[in-house]
Amino acid sequence: MSEVLAHVIRGGEIESVHRGHLVVVDKNYQVVFGVGEYHTGTYWRSAAKPFQVLPMIEAGGVEKFGFNDEEIAVMTASHGGEEKHVERVRNIFDKMGCGLEALDCGRAAPMYWPAAKRLVEKKEKYGQIHNPCSGKHSSMIALALIKGYDIKDYIDPNHPVQREMLEVVSDVTGLAAGDIGIGVDGCGVPVFGLPVYNMAVAYSKLAAPRDVKSAARKEALSRVAGAMAGNPFYVAGSGRLDTLLMEATGGRLVAKLGAEGVYCIGIIGEGVGIALKIEDGSSRAIDVVITELLNRLGLISEKEYESIRGKCKTQLRNHREDIIGEIRAVF
Repeated sequence: MSEVLAHVIRGGEIESVHRGHLVVVDKNYQVVFGVGEYHTGTYWRSAAKPFQVLPMIEAGGVEKFGFNDEEIAVMTASHGGEEKHVERVRNIFDKMGCGLEALDCGRAAPMYWPAAKRLVEKKEKYGQIHNPCSGKHSSMIALALIKGYDIKDYIDPNHPVQREMLEVVSDVTGLAAGDIGIGVDGCGVPVFGLPVYNMAVAYSKLAAPRDVKSAARKEALSRVAGAMAGNPFYVAGSGRLDTLLMEATGGRLVAKLGAEGVYCIGIIGEGVGIALKIEDGSSRAIDVVITELLNRLGLISEKEYESIRGKCKTQLRNHREDIIGEIRAVF
């Protein structure tokens, strides 16, 4: 069963408890640290995005369209809809010679509140480009254009683009395609159900590319990891843990949030893969659990730990901005 990972403390008393599953694997995919039932299956959600870009890169999309690393990074992102994020997604469509109407991720207000507020102040409507998954969808459309697939219905599970997504997820996780659960993500594309352990395996491969079906895939993994680590703002955005971790460590790791309490990390060059699932789906314990784990295992320095912790959401504040409690890791 799951184990307690964090307490929410108010007035010195435990008010809430977050349980979950957490696993760390080494370069041989051996478990070096584990809490809970990490062979439990759950949906990977947006933490799968770095791998969903691989087919486009393998097909020569970077060369064909001239995509740069900032654009590759935003393809892996759950971006905040900030101005620079929107600009990069727009650039991708300009380079493809494709209109934004090809997007089929659904309209969504920017996740970053100041960006959403600016749209309201300017009396502008939010659109599909502001959806946190618009970058991922742009890479899928690019793949369809390269391969000559019809871009209509590219989100359908039976579309060739989505069949390629399933194949690559099977490869990097080490699971047979038939053993991977399929659901529908918030942006309409298929989402993959698999054990937390296999998520860590995939991030181990992302951080130190190996054990995949081809040299082209190995090179694509390296390109994605470099783009993410070198452009952390485009993977998430202002105040987000993904960005904070990669900035604080100088790009020594790749980090990616998934919805419903999923979080994954790969330590570049070392082949260490980390995967977390908060059982109740809440994201509020993630910052504390991940930061404490990295510190406890010596994967970040004390200076990096203090820098990250100082910017993380570890304190509880009321509407007056008084500090009235904290979130505390207890695993």
